[in-house]
Amino acid sequence: MSEENEKGLNFIEQILEKDLEEGLHEGRILTRFPPEPNGFLHIGHSKAICLNFEMAKKYGGKTNLRFDDTNPEKEDTKYVDAIKADIKWLGFDWNEEERYTSDYFDTLYEYAVKLISEGKAYVDEQSAALIAEQKGTPTETGINSPFRDRSAEENLEKFTEMKDAKHPEGSMVLRAKIDMTSPNMHLRDPFIYRIKHESHHRTGDKWCIYPMYDFAHGQSDSIEGITHSFCSLEFEVHRPLYNWLIKELEIFPSKQREFARLNLNYTIMSKRKLLRLVEENVVDGWDDPRMPTISGLRRRGYTAESIRNFCDRVGIARRENVIDVALLEFSIKEHLNKITPRVMCVLEPIKVIITNYPEGKTEELTLINNPEDEAAGSRNVPFSREIFIERNDFMEEAPRKYFRLKPEGYVRLKGAYIIQANSHVKDEEGNITEVHCTYFQDSKSGEDTSGIKAKGVIHWVSTEHALDVEVRQYDRLFSHESPDSDKEKDFMDFLNPDSLEVISNCKAEPHLKNANAGDKFQFQRLGYFCVDSKYTTTDKLVFNRTVTLRDSWAKLQKK
Repeated sequence: MSEENEKGLNFIEQILEKDLEEGLHEGRILTRFPPEPNGFLHIGHSKAICLNFEMAKKYGGKTNLRFDDTNPEKEDTKYVDAIKADIKWLGFDWNEEERYTSDYFDTLYEYAVKLISEGKAYVDEQSAALIAEQKGTPTETGINSPFRDRSAEENLEKFTEMKDAKHPEGSMVLRAKIDMTSPNMHLRDPFIYRIKHESHHRTGDKWCIYPMYDFAHGQSDSIEGITHSFCSLEFEVHRPLYNWLIKELEIFPSKQREFARLNLNYTIMSKRKLLRLVEENVVDGWDDPRMPTISGLRRRGYTAESIRNFCDRVGIARRENVIDVALLEFSIKEHLNKITPRVMCVLEPIKVIITNYPEGKTEELTLINNPEDEAAGSRNVPFSREIFIERNDFMEEAPRKYFRLKPEGYVRLKGAYIIQANSHVKDEEGNITEVHCTYFQDSKSGEDTSGIKAKGVIHWVSTEHALDVEVRQYDRLFSHESPDSDKEKDFMDFLNPDSLEVISNCKAEPHLKNANAGDKFQFQRLGYFCVDSKYTTTDKLVFNRTVTLRDSWAKLQKK
């Protein structure tokens, strides 16, 4: 959770306020969000997005969106478009047009030439495996490359040849000449350029050499005049290299600071592993509602406000921790409770015939849409002699504390009457197909003068007016709390076989027939659902379960 001072400021706010007090960069604040366009954004990115955009806004600054497109092999414009859409949906807008590291390829090349000319970088023609071996270990110093001390002129010639596609991929790299004895492995002559004969999604075939992340990241910050570069904690050990390059290139000194990234239990955050789920058809795309992607959460029914509130609750910390996914679920429940209309939908229907209700009669009952929001008003729901209820809302042999419908037992139909079960019908396999009941005319909800007590309340839908819908109930994609932590097993071994249940014969109240993709509802007693954006058609409504009504986060806090 947040690490705050006596003023209630997290450590990022403390840094910004101190820098403003000292007049750093003339009091200007410019942050950036630099995603790689090699996949969709996930819930972990939402924390970085909120931090960069909200901190800049709070202190009168701006935020750049810059795509770190230095690996053409894995990048695609479809990811660029998805990332932009997700950021907009979360409620943020970036400074001017989006930027790309590829915008600066010419400048970055000149930076590399400067380092070579000053004897601070060299071309190494050894294999990657041999270079890795020479780097040593955290407890053993590295060994200098045999190419480390050749002349600047020869290195410039080789680097030009690399640029001009005269050498095969993997045959040589450009390395910064720093210190092979440094305790920081990132300073042991790191790679700053490599050969990749791949067409780039923006620059085409202009380049066949591409800067490494550590070289492109800080220098792009500097080119844009970024005042504060906020990175996740794993980049803390990269900061000395970031600062070394700024110093040696004599460029604008952007300030890098690190924060703990967002880790959720039962969740995979690696884009490489998420891509594998997509490519192996474990899920039906990056926006599958079981995926932790922002687009997946949006399709599942999450709101931008709930994700922002979740990030605010998690706070900004300097130490890694794992957040319980129940907190994310609590955040969406809290918001949906305020904004969603209540409706009735029966997932596993069984017919109830109210034998003493007039045949052919239809009664319009008025039900409140949302008790949390008076402005939401009410709706009319048809009631008739035959209705559907949930199969598990009737038990032939019920336990003592079962307060739903049972033989000779009473139950109230939500917003309607109290009914009593008198008899039931079974098919040849012994399954109950119908329940015959009587209703009490004076027990109408809001007007009850019957004196009959019913401890339970169940939802229902008129059979004559029922709308056929499909419901998809989603659960956690993984059954293991930390699916990628087992070094002896593949994370796919922990897939939850029950992460998706498709129920096709559901019956909903007719009020839902005009629902549109993305519309959100509380199915009473069942949970929060939204109209699916991928499988819904003009003649078929598909609802995704966002989250159940059960509040596991509150129980955890109570414990």
